[in-house]
Amino acid sequence: MLIYKILLPAEWAEFEAAGRFDGSPFDHSSGFIHCSSREQVGATALRFFAQEPELVVAALDAQLLGAAVRWEDSPDGGSFPHVYSALPLAVVVAAHRVTGASSVDGVLAQG
Repeated sequence: MLIYKILLPAEWAEFEAAGRFDGSPFDHSSGFIHCSSREQVGATALRFFAQEPELVVAALDAQLLGAAVRWEDSPDGGSFPHVYSALPLAVVVAAHRVTGASSVDGVLAQG
């Protein structure tokens, strides 16, 4: 199963350089790395990244993360995948550069 992490281009560059991602400031304040399912990622992008001109959506193999992934209820409704560990680059199966949050669903639909 794939889950998705939305990153700013600078975060993605740091992820690639370091070989791991320890989370954004928002992730750190929450105590876990926020991710989304395929069905959720477009709405998440629009809600939290609407003003960003470019994003990177990383597709992660949830099985490789094992028990670090927990599906937890959000106060706004729905169950989201939260990762309670750093993300190693080895779990990234694809990275999609998108122009703006409204492009996320279209890019992922193309593969």
